[in-house]
Amino acid sequence: MSSIEYYGPASWEGQAKRYGPVRRVAVLSDVHANVPALRAVLAEPDVAAADLVVFNGDLTWGVDPDGAVAAVLGLGQRAVCVRGNSERYVRQIATGAYTPANARQEWVPARHGTGSLAFVGSFPFSVIVDVQGLGPVRFCHGSPRSDNEAVTPGTSEERFGEMTAGIDEDILVTGHTHLQFDRQVGSRRSINPGSVGLPFHRDEPGVAYWALLGPDVQLRTTRYDVRESMAAIEAAGDPGQARIAELLLKPPTPEDVIAEAEDLVMVD
Repeated sequence: MSSIEYYGPASWEGQAKRYGPVRRVAVLSDVHANVPALRAVLAEPDVAAADLVVFNGDLTWGVDPDGAVAAVLGLGQRAVCVRGNSERYVRQIATGAYTPANARQEWVPARHGTGSLAFVGSFPFSVIVDVQGLGPVRFCHGSPRSDNEAVTPGTSEERFGEMTAGIDEDILVTGHTHLQFDRQVGSRRSINPGSVGLPFHRDEPGVAYWALLGPDVQLRTTRYDVRESMAAIEAAGDPGQARIAELLLKPPTPEDVIAEAEDLVMVD
């Protein structure tokens, strides 16, 4: 593992910001600018009533970044955003620190308006929320040491222990793998709310995944009209539309995702 490059907190970041105590937290991850799915989840009564809505990375990497940002900003102070590897790429590409490797890597950041670029660039690597019934919960996109480290139901206790060695919280909420799960690993609880915009699952198309925290953990789903998402992708001329359509309509199985992610460990 020593030769792996980690993308952890930026040099300008201090300790993770703390929130709470609060009663309920809705967790939405990996929206990927799928605005129809995002709007459907935000309309859920338990999301509308939550004290905080934590967006756990990869909010805008998709067809409608400005629409996703507008929906989040509409939540006001209840919205808390965490940086994913996609937000890192948007910032790096927009500032010239990274050269796009394909047409979609060039196209997606260009879909961001000036305000959206500034908003995405402000996301911290991780946050901590004190949730009633659960205590302090750490939120980060990949792992506590890198925004692109995959945490899955198949992650070994050894690697999980290594990645969490520098944190104090007993509950870790991650995203990135687009898999929904709630798992005990040693003395810690590993949770992924799943993906709102591009979940890997066995359900019918048009299901968004999320989670509600407090006083325990509820893994939730919300149905939406996937045809609206497909139409938006086609109308925008997304260079990756064939692949995104496949992921929306025929996603890989959780078992295949786990096998690949655990083999690669670092996944972009």
